[in-house]
Amino acid sequence: MTTELDPLLPEAEVDPDSDPALDWETDPWDNSDRTGSVERLRHQTRVAKWSVYAVMCIAIVMIVIAGAVGWWYVQKLNPEGEPGAVQSFTVAENETFDSLAERLVDDGLISDAGVFEQYVDRNGGLEITPGYYEIRPNDHMGNVLGRLRTPPGQTYSSVTFPEGFTLTQIGRRLEAEIDRTSADDFAEAAADPEVTSTLMPAGGASSLEGLLFPDTYEVSNAESEAQVIDRMIALMERVTNQEDITSKAALLGRTPYEILTIASMIEKEAKVPEDRAKISRVIHNRLGVTTNNPDNPFPLQIDAAVLYGRNQLGLDPNTPFSEVRQIPSDWNTYLLPGLPKTPIASPGRASIEAALNPAPNPAPGDPICVDLPQPDECFYFYYVLADEDGTHAFAATGEQHQANVDRAAAAGLLG
Repeated sequence: MTTELDPLLPEAEVDPDSDPALDWETDPWDNSDRTGSVERLRHQTRVAKWSVYAVMCIAIVMIVIAGAVGWWYVQKLNPEGEPGAVQSFTVAENETFDSLAERLVDDGLISDAGVFEQYVDRNGGLEITPGYYEIRPNDHMGNVLGRLRTPPGQTYSSVTFPEGFTLTQIGRRLEAEIDRTSADDFAEAAADPEVTSTLMPAGGASSLEGLLFPDTYEVSNAESEAQVIDRMIALMERVTNQEDITSKAALLGRTPYEILTIASMIEKEAKVPEDRAKISRVIHNRLGVTTNNPDNPFPLQIDAAVLYGRNQLGLDPNTPFSEVRQIPSDWNTYLLPGLPKTPIASPGRASIEAALNPAPNPAPGDPICVDLPQPDECFYFYYVLADEDGTHAFAATGEQHQANVDRAAAAGLLG
């Protein structure tokens, strides 16, 4: 093989017997003994491992803590188990959020005031409105917040007061249906002399008995016992105005208050609707005799009025009626002539209509009139139970009435 040399370089002498690889000049740094090798420090490796391990442990601990906190928060927000029965909660005037939250905790309605505050802040806040609220303990804080966001005037409870209820019964029913109310507070409000009705007699009345209209009322959580009473009085005034009580009472020689007293006795005595007007006629007839013959009055002898007087006197309810009717009271219609001192219950519309529109007296051809010396002067003066349905038997004379009483006693209707 011919070696071509660069023509620009001077021609060099080449030893044909020499090996180019053996002619390389040795560099002293090419000695491996001199250069050595790189080795990682053992201490640095150990520190790195422990650092990674520590970071992992811290991360695990943080995850566990976060999970525990999250579980705790969820438990505070939404306690385990079913919510309890509704409880009344009153938000006072000038209530602050802090005092509100603390009282919710004290009443057992929430478990943590701080969590509740955070939850409210994250969900739009709360405008505090004084009034009465119904909240369930152990409920989700969202439901508690929802209740507190609903103004009391928009939260209603339906309460029915049946015809024939007394003031005492009305107060007890209100207490039973609306937890935040009290029968004692109702009685106190009803006794307030400032509470009046246009149906009261000229000199005023000793109580509101008979002046509250029995009906079903939607009572809001913003109403007090006194406000419920005001509404019931107003409804009685409206109903009696619709029945034209003032004009019709005058035609009967009575005042509106006297008509309500008569209506209350009809309400307690009548058991079937068709008897109301006849019982009304008996009462009006007896009052007429009393008015026209003051020296020989005809007492009403209304058992329901006597029993009302027994309750007003606080007598033992097990006292035999034969004894009770001998005890003087303002409602003992066996001993006193005329009407009792006050109505004895709250009459409904049907009884008010009957009091204003008594049935006509029986015609001369009626069986109770035909044997009278003057059949055209036949009046309803007596009645007694005639059957288990509550229908009454009416009579014009004492003899007829006694015969009806004997039949009722034989049938076991008189107790």
